[in-house]
Amino acid sequence: MSDTYIPLEQYKRKWIFNHKDLPVTDEDKALIKPLSQKASMEVWNKWISNKSTCAEQFGKGDWAAKDSAWAQTEPWQSDWDSEEPALPAPIAEHIQWQDATKVYFCYEKYQVIETRWDVFVRNWKCFLFFDDGPLLISAKQKQAIWFNQNGEYKLGVRG
Repeated sequence: MSDTYIPLEQYKRKWIFNHKDLPVTDEDKALIKPLSQKASMEVWNKWISNKSTCAEQFGKGDWAAKDSAWAQTEPWQSDWDSEEPALPAPIAEHIQWQDATKVYFCYEKYQVIETRWDVFVRNWKCFLFFDDGPLLISAKQKQAIWFNQNGEYKLGVRG
């Protein structure tokens, strides 16, 4: 394995993908790839911000700090708490990506997970055990999702 990825078994937040109430298949676990700190930083600097280290610090010059980047705000907490595994409907409507689209779930500058869109869709609740402002992006697509601790998310387009 290259120095780009950390084996999931060695990832410090691996428990979120081993939670008994939200089981993740072995097939999906093989496609959940935590990035090394260096690789995370490269993704963050290139597609999120080269000034801020986390969402709370977004400021002037960061596309995510612009109100115009975000088209709508919706609640996610009630869907997360429900027994239904489906993504909130507005996300499914906003993002029409192919299943194999590579996505990055960016917790902060040094904590990024690479996976595929279909894997995220099936396991989105696991990713949100840590909800301190993560963003979901794809390098090849402009749509973005920003999850906030207040139980809401924003749907938008990267600038």
